[in-house]
Amino acid sequence: MSSSVEKIKERLSVEDVVGSYLKLEKAGNNLKARCPFHNEKTPSFFVSPERGSYYCFGCGAKGDIFSFVQEFESVDFVGALKILAEKAGVELEKFAPKIDDKRERIYLLLEVMTNFLQSNLLKEELPLEYLKKRGLTDKTIKDWRIGYVRDEWRSIYDHLKSKGFKDEEMERAGVIKTEGQNTYDRFRGRIIFPIFDSAGRVIAFSGRILHDDGKSAKYLNSPQTEVFDKSKTLYGYNNAKQSIRKFDFSVLVEGQMDLLMCHQAGFTNTVASSGTALTAGHLSLIKRISNKVIMSFDSDNAGAKAAERSWMIALALGMEVKIAAIPKGFDPADLILKDKELFKDVLKNSVHLIDFLLNRISSEIKDERKLWTAIRTLVLPYIYLLESNTEKSHYVSKIAELTKIKEDFVIWDDLKKVKIDEEYKVADRFESVGEVKIDLLRKGSVERGLAYILALNESSSGKFTNADELKNKIKDLMGEESYNNFDAEFKKIYNDLVFEAESYYGGIDEEKFIKEKDHLLLNLQEEKLKKELTLHMIEMKKAENEKDNDKATSILKRCNDIAKLLNNIKNEKNKKFNKIY
Repeated sequence: MSSSVEKIKERLSVEDVVGSYLKLEKAGNNLKARCPFHNEKTPSFFVSPERGSYYCFGCGAKGDIFSFVQEFESVDFVGALKILAEKAGVELEKFAPKIDDKRERIYLLLEVMTNFLQSNLLKEELPLEYLKKRGLTDKTIKDWRIGYVRDEWRSIYDHLKSKGFKDEEMERAGVIKTEGQNTYDRFRGRIIFPIFDSAGRVIAFSGRILHDDGKSAKYLNSPQTEVFDKSKTLYGYNNAKQSIRKFDFSVLVEGQMDLLMCHQAGFTNTVASSGTALTAGHLSLIKRISNKVIMSFDSDNAGAKAAERSWMIALALGMEVKIAAIPKGFDPADLILKDKELFKDVLKNSVHLIDFLLNRISSEIKDERKLWTAIRTLVLPYIYLLESNTEKSHYVSKIAELTKIKEDFVIWDDLKKVKIDEEYKVADRFESVGEVKIDLLRKGSVERGLAYILALNESSSGKFTNADELKNKIKDLMGEESYNNFDAEFKKIYNDLVFEAESYYGGIDEEKFIKEKDHLLLNLQEEKLKKELTLHMIEMKKAENEKDNDKATSILKRCNDIAKLLNNIKNEKNKKFNKIY
């Protein structure tokens, strides 16, 4: 395993890997981009080719190519290893999972089960006939590893048992259920669609009942497990992600058959929610690759409310949402089976979500007064979530035209009054991968600036200034206790400070370093004097209240001295640094 890691690192640079996911721009010696792990408008995500790592000032995400792929693709280390090995053209050594490696045992169990279900399907006429009647080819059935399990209580259990898997492992993988003394298969009498992670490993299953008995659910999905997070897994994402990146938009459909027919017909940038409610986790997964999504909408869909909820979440995440209206009586799979060009036309004719809503309501309601009431209730919440004020203004004007409201401000006033449920206020909690917990060295503080200077000096073997001399100056200004806390925090996050400093300054020469150091020391001195001045002013007020005139006069003299020192610092800063800062 370790030799594979080294081979991958030799062949793939951090800028190659991160650059294959994000658009990187030069920033001095480093590269920058908008962070994929939290919502932001200004780039705060920096990549250092020299150090082979990345760092985000906004959310604290940091690491190397392996941690980046783990977070971006939502996989574990082994999953990231597989993805990067494929990119690098490195053949991974075969390794057997350790007996105590519980997660790897689950992956192995699910793989063995998938092979078993695939072989079952090839022996059964009815499920194969159903799949082909729905339009799937032999190649699609094989490529997507579709399987079948007979309507028997323990066929999966018995097979896995014969392969050495324990009951506890099957429970943890979500493939069996136990009630009292009885253990039985979760999936029975169903066509089975394996669900894959980004690395292509089976992590769960979705089973469609073959003979509807009127009692059982049409579709049955695996429960949440340690390898399957249903709120962050989209069916087909592993095969769609490259096409989404290539075409810069994704197509979102509802079920497995819709997804499979889309991919088979060449619409390979399609992903499916697979019967689970669409979450911010699902949408953030595709937003990382492309901000644009086309959502298919079936007017006969009983889950229209769920669809509308997903539209809200997508807009709250700042995504550009278009709606592809499927003709009545069809779903994407049926439409493609009839004629794939029909589905292609539906995608071509997709419209912005707000236009779709306005078109739908205005076609149903002709009375202008009722139309405005409906728009205010059903459309304004979506417009409220738009990030662009220009877009908001466009739709306010369009609504005024539709409803014959002459004064736009009436619509703007109602727009300002819109209340959004807390679950849709997700724009600032966009799957952040970490937090930076720094108090003394808080971002933007003078202390952190000095920490940058010390870190740069130390990382360059003290070529810029005498470190001890600089530390003593900082200590004199801070005081011993504060400096000791500062020094402890500095040592704790030294590597992060070096990376941040390199990213912040780009390249730095000795002259620039000295000027920055002197400027920060003056700022620190200024802060110290301002704190002293505040304390003296409080003491003077107290002395005046106590009618201690001598003490008040003495304090006032000290305040005047501090004011002069502050003025001197201000003049020195203006003289030396105005042209620089």
